[in-house]
Amino acid sequence: MAELATQSPVQLMALQLLLWHSALWTGQEAVPLSPASALPIPRSFLLKSLEQVRKIQAEGTELLEALEGCLSQLHSGLVLYQSLLQALAGISAEVSPALDMLQLDVTNFAITIWQQMEDLGVAPEVKPIQGTMPAFTSAFQRRAGGVLVISNLQNLLELAYRVLRYLTKP
Repeated sequence: MAELATQSPVQLMALQLLLWHSALWTGQEAVPLSPASALPIPRSFLLKSLEQVRKIQAEGTELLEALEGCLSQLHSGLVLYQSLLQALAGISAEVSPALDMLQLDVTNFAITIWQQMEDLGVAPEVKPIQGTMPAFTSAFQRRAGGVLVISNLQNLLELAYRVLRYLTKP
C-alpha cells in the first residue's frame, strides 16, 4: 500500500482504469450467457455497460494524448532554452555562476521530462537534437538577449508549473 502512495496521480488513474477494466472483463467472462441462468442480466444493461467502458477508454486515450502534447511541448521549449542559455555564455563574470546553474537546472528538467515521457510510453522514437544557437556578437547583444531569454524562460516555467499542477489535481 505504501507503494501506491508514491505513485503519480496519472499513474494512479491508469492503475484505477486498469483495475476497472480487469474487473469488468472478469465479470463479463463470469456471466452465464444461457437463458436458463438463475440471475439473468438484461441485454440493455450489458450494452450500457459496454458503452460506458468504451467512453472511459476514449477519455483515457484523450488524456494520454493531452499529456503527451504537454510534455512534448515543454521538452521542446526546454531544449530551445538550453541553446539560448549556452549562447549567453560569457555575458559577464558576475552572472556566469548563476547562468551555469540555470543552464544545468534547465538541462536536468528537460532530461526529467524526457524520462517521464519514456516511462509513459509517449516519447518520440528519436530524441530531439538541440537547435541552432543564436550568435550574440557584442556585449550589448548578450545583455539584451539575456534579459529576453530569462524573461521568456520565466514565462515558460510559470506556464509549466500551472499545467503540471493542473495535471496533478484529482
